[in-house]
Amino acid sequence: MSTLEAPLLAAQPGIQRLPRRELTLFIKRDFLNAEECDGLVERIEANRRPSTLADDLGYDAFRTSETCDLENSDPFIAAIDARLAAYSGIDPAYGESLQGQRYAVGQEFKAHTDYFEPDGSDFQRYCGRSGNRTWTLMVYLNEPKAGGATRFTQVDKMIQPERGKLVAWNNRRLDGSPNPATLHHGMKVRSGTKYIITKWYREQIWNG
Repeated sequence: MSTLEAPLLAAQPGIQRLPRRELTLFIKRDFLNAEECDGLVERIEANRRPSTLADDLGYDAFRTSETCDLENSDPFIAAIDARLAAYSGIDPAYGESLQGQRYAVGQEFKAHTDYFEPDGSDFQRYCGRSGNRTWTLMVYLNEPKAGGATRFTQVDKMIQPERGKLVAWNNRRLDGSPNPATLHHGMKVRSGTKYIITKWYREQIWNG
């Protein structure tokens, strides 16, 4: 199955689709429940490390969050990972390992795309075995006291963090080329802490 499409998303009950031709994006509130969100936050807190970045273009403080690798050897993680694949209809063999991110006050991820630039210096390193990223599925695990929204800058869409809310988007155009309209900014947390999980899928079976 090609991961150009996530064939089940559009038909899921209660899902919202952004009404813009230039970007395929879906939002589903309460995808995860409070217990699931709390379990993920606990695991992120226990194993977080400074986030890394490919193609950072030399910007200062471009990505200042912390990251946690969430492994399927944990049955709790494996169950959530499987739900994401089943909900979207994407073959799980194309998925990277699930990641968690933590943003403290003042931390952000400046405007970026999730796909790797084909002419970027790190393209072969990150895409040589499994191809580029196709779909992103992200879930907010809590609501910081202030800030922390995700802004898709090219379509002027701001998404506020809500515990359990899923945001899913296609990083490619219909012809398979990278879609610059997916440019998004994980905005600074002004008060409190923000936690999310992120699942990326690839063009080919994941061989990370």
